[in-house]
Amino acid sequence: MDMKNVSNLKFLIALALLTSIVSCKRSSNSSNVDSATGWKINDKNGGFQYNTSFKEQETPPGTAFIEGGTFTMGKVQDDPMHDWNNTPTQQHIQSFYMDETEVTNLNYLFYLDYLKRVYPPDDPNYALIYKGALPDTLVWRNRLGYNEMMTENYLRHPGYANYPVVGVSWIQAVEYANWRSNRVAEMSLQEAGYIKRDAQYTDLSAESTFDVDTYINAPTETYGGNSEVLEGGKRRQQTDADGNPINVYANRESGLIPVKYRLPTEAEWEYAALGMSELRSYNVYRGRKKYPWDGQYTRSGKRVNRGDQLANFKQGKGDYGGIAGWSDDGADITAEVKSYQPNDYGLYDMAGNVAEWVADVYRPIVDDEFNDFNYYRGNVYTKNALNEDGTVKIVTVDEIVYDTLSNGKIIARNLPGEIAKVPVDEEDTYLRTQFDKSDNRNFRDGDKRSSRYYRESFDEGDDRVNTTRKMYNSPDHKVEVDSTEGKLIREYDKSNNRTSLINDEVRVYKGGSWRDRAYWIDPAQRRYFPQDMATDYIGFRCAVSRVGSKSVKSQKKRN
Repeated sequence: MDMKNVSNLKFLIALALLTSIVSCKRSSNSSNVDSATGWKINDKNGGFQYNTSFKEQETPPGTAFIEGGTFTMGKVQDDPMHDWNNTPTQQHIQSFYMDETEVTNLNYLFYLDYLKRVYPPDDPNYALIYKGALPDTLVWRNRLGYNEMMTENYLRHPGYANYPVVGVSWIQAVEYANWRSNRVAEMSLQEAGYIKRDAQYTDLSAESTFDVDTYINAPTETYGGNSEVLEGGKRRQQTDADGNPINVYANRESGLIPVKYRLPTEAEWEYAALGMSELRSYNVYRGRKKYPWDGQYTRSGKRVNRGDQLANFKQGKGDYGGIAGWSDDGADITAEVKSYQPNDYGLYDMAGNVAEWVADVYRPIVDDEFNDFNYYRGNVYTKNALNEDGTVKIVTVDEIVYDTLSNGKIIARNLPGEIAKVPVDEEDTYLRTQFDKSDNRNFRDGDKRSSRYYRESFDEGDDRVNTTRKMYNSPDHKVEVDSTEGKLIREYDKSNNRTSLINDEVRVYKGGSWRDRAYWIDPAQRRYFPQDMATDYIGFRCAVSRVGSKSVKSQKKRN
């Protein structure tokens, strides 16, 4: 063999070896091969099923993306009210999504219509479900003002369809977010072919509803076990080598079940309201941005609309909109959503129009010593209730739990088709360092370990012997339902020893409203209100957590 042939042979051997190495490398890096074992993923003959082609979380309906980051929460400017309840702290927020606008009357009416169809108010079993979700339209009434037009029309008249819903309590807002989560997940699974198209119209009844937690934990119990709906999707047509259906039910690993809607935390809301996506100056970072727009004034400085108000708020005593036709903000009560320019995140009315509920329990101080990452006060940890055979417990019509609120209203705490929840117990908290009980609303601020908790001793004949005093000593009203006549029994707390209105049932609301002066539209301002009561100036919007990369940009850079 001449040298030329030897050279060619060596080249061919090297090429073959290189091809083999590349082939092996490609095989081990394949998205459908486990990099740790070399076993196949998504094998049609069985084995582990996982969405290896997942690229990006879809933007949930109605929301805008908020890229997370660090910011100064609270005020570093003058505080003329001397509240001292929003001292500045440095916080970091994870990326999330937030509704572009407040939830509107039309949005909420769609929710009410669903409840009315599924839980007919004329059925004694469900009468309190629909009634408990109704906004309080009487919030518009005033002893010395004529507002009956709003009382009768604001919620339902088409003229107010795209105005923010009001008269909704914090509890009602949370229930709406839960319902919305189920409807969006139901639509997502229909589009992905896991359940029958238009399944929500197949059998619209309390016994055959869709709940996302039930679908994940006990999919065969969804829709009341209606196999026609559960097996009617196009995915049912896919089979393995033996002809058995595969991918019958979606799970977390499929990436097709959307993240739930919820109320934003106070830190998320304030961060989103500031709209810092395009403004990275030192003053913005240090907390000196006063409004959702750039600048220190409430009027526009742009030539095309110079002098126009940038939000809907009360401009002075007896002045809710300005002089008609001149210097007018365009609204005397609430305004239609998107009436004003959005902030840099694309969010509308983060100042004025209506104030908004956020998820947090109110405390006068937000202390970053406890947590400076996704700060939130209000965690109550629960787990799925189990039957004796270990399966999850699904709520039936006879097991609906109703709560009587402090204002006498009765609401449903769970609905048929949902998984019953119970507080976490010692089995879940034993030797854990992050939490040691279910209810953490007053953790290190009002509980026994952190409050001014002491006993006063008096003479034995005194009723106040060994009286215990706590930091948040709020009124304790009693409201019960008479078991025989069904009437409410109200016992008002008339004690003279109460020192505060703050307790674990008051929630933060943010943003100022059409009733508020400009001072309150600063995103840093914070106030509180009982979670079971409503007003004509507090509405809400929903948020959704982001999964995966911090942003599209960071994901592309990593790839």
